Amino acid sequence: MTARSTAPTSPDTITGVQHLYKAMYASGVAPSTLELVHMRASQINACSACVDAGIESANKAGVSVEQLLAVSAWSESPLFTAADRAALALTEAATRLADNPGAVTDEIWDEAATHFDDAQLNGIVLMIATTNFFNRINTTLRVPAGTRWG
Repeated sequence: MTARSTAPTSPDTITGVQHLYKAMYASGVAPSTLELVHMRASQINACSACVDAGIESANKAGVSVEQLLAVSAWSESPLFTAADRAALALTEAATRLADNPGAVTDEIWDEAATHFDDAQLNGIVLMIATTNFFNRINTTLRVPAGTRWG
């Protein structure tokens, strides 16, 4: 696969992205959960650059190798907490909106709300949206795995 272009690296883009990540990680959600959310959305969207980057970030956040290997089958795996499962269910529903615009059901939202407060839910939704943003840029531009912004 040949890259079509490089990922946007203008100072304004980098600053905006840094603000998004600051808000996510200030939300009170465990960094490991946010990294699992990032990994699952990136897997769904087949973004090799984001999966590759997510491995390093997840490792730093304390996600185990076993969890990384099992995240694609999280609903069948005993390796995830109830809170992780709720975040991952929300991730799948919100990432697959093109398949089903009503995918984020009240049941999925309510289950997530039993594990996370409003600030944390906002952090998770922001991670889902930001990951999907990066996935779409990287897959459209064919950014190869191992490429980092900035």
